[in-house]
Parts: sequence; C-alpha cells; structure tokens
Amino acid sequence: MSPGAPETLAQSLRRHDRDRYLTTLFAPANRRGDLIALYAFNFEVAKTREIVHEPLLGRIRLQWWRESIDAIYRDLPLRKHEVVEPLAAAIRRHNLTRYHFDRLIDAREADLADDPPASVDALELYAEDTASRLVRLALEILDAHNEAAGEAGRHSGIAWALTGVLRALPVHARLRRLSLPADLVAETGLDVSGFLELKPSPALSRIVERLAQRAREHLAAARAASATIPRQALSALLTGPLADAHLGRLARAGYDPFARDLVRPDTLASWRLAMAWMRGGI
Repeated sequence: MSPGAPETLAQSLRRHDRDRYLTTLFAPANRRGDLIALYAFNFEVAKTREIVHEPLLGRIRLQWWRESIDAIYRDLPLRKHEVVEPLAAAIRRHNLTRYHFDRLIDAREADLADDPPASVDALELYAEDTASRLVRLALEILDAHNEAAGEAGRHSGIAWALTGVLRALPVHARLRRLSLPADLVAETGLDVSGFLELKPSPALSRIVERLAQRAREHLAAARAASATIPRQALSALLTGPLADAHLGRLARAGYDPFARDLVRPDTLASWRLAMAWMRGGI
C-alpha cells in the first residue's frame, strides 16, 4: 500500500464501495493511499442513515465528523478513528479544499429526512454537494486543479449519484423509503404504494428513464470537460464507464428498476475501467 492509508482501509473500501476501490487501482501508486483514505471517509459519512435509528443520532455523528475535519485544518489533536489519521495526512499533503468537505457533510443531513427530494433540480444539487465534492477532492489529490477538472468533476459526480439512486431503488422500496423527486412523482401519477411493494409500472419507468437521461447528459458533459485533464488524474472520473454500463442495462430492461437482470453484479467492471484507461477517456 502506498502512503496514505493502511491495508485494512483498502480492504474495507473493497468490501463496501467496490466500484470506487477499483478506480483507485488506475491511480498513480503514490496517490492511491490518499484516495483510499478520502473514499473511506466518504463511506463513513454516507452510511450514517443506515447505522442510526434516530435522526438526532445521525446529526450527532455528522457533527463528530465536522469537528474531526475542523481539527485537521486547525492543527488540533486528531480524533481517534482509523480513517482520521490517513485522511489528515492526505489533506495536508495535497492542501485539499476544506469547503468541499464542509459541503459534503452538510448535504448528508438530507439523508436523515424521510421526505423525498422536492424536484430533479434538488436531487442534482444534493448529488453535486455529495458525489461531485468527492470527485473534486480526488482530482486535487491527483493534481488536477484547473477549471476543466472542476467541470468534469461536477458532471461526473452528478452522473454517478443519479445512477446510484436508480441502482438503490429496490433497496429503498424494501425499506419503504421514497427517494424519487416529488415533482416527477406528481407529474407521472406514480402509485407510491405500488412502488413500495416493488411493483413495476409505466409511471415508474418514465421517472427512471427521465433520471437516466439526465445522468447520460452529465456523463457527456464530463467527457467533454475531461479531454484536457492529465492522464494521471483520470482515475477520479472512472466511475463514468460503470455508470454508462448500468444505464445501458437499465434501458434494456425497459427502465424497470426491479428487473432481475439488474441485480447481477457487473462482472466486467474491471475490464470496462481498463479499456477506458487505455483509451485515455471516460
């Protein structure tokens, strides 16, 4: 393992966020550990809703991470956690932008509410303040700081987050959680009770198709913006080919998020990333 993160963090990331773990394998060896520390931090924050039973406990956990980040930037004693020390080293080594961390943690407060996003725009803003902030931090670790990198990171993150929402719909339905934008639910007349019972419907397929199209548009924008990004920074954007593959499977399933074929893991994920890396694009 390169400087930045112990092997235990790499193995944990491999188990819990395999897609992002795979992208780190295409990063320069001397940056891989710092990327793993960053992605491990993201997993810790992102899993908050899943591990607490009360919103108050979730807010307390997020506040713990706010204070941990604050301690790093103010050179205060570090809190005891397996992610904090390697994350602090990555932040100091690459002078990472604090604002991205603050926005990411603040945005995760929305996970603690039961209300769905009010609109597609609200969902995309959430995606930008979570996934896109993470991509932009990864690009900083990989020395990509220019405006094109910022645009590529923003669009790549939104595309991956929207794809993630679509992939998670069966899980959310089983948890009786509606994560689809309220404006699309109203516009299509979606039967929410049917959705929560994992029943496909034309209305649901229309919503899924609309969100998939938005994800494709952001992917296209990310590709255009990434044309001038140094090859060494490409790994931060490599969720693009994985999103593209899932959106293709979803289209072939008629935009039914509950289709059985979508449950199967993408056994070609490593190959897709390798091909993108060899082409020098996403």
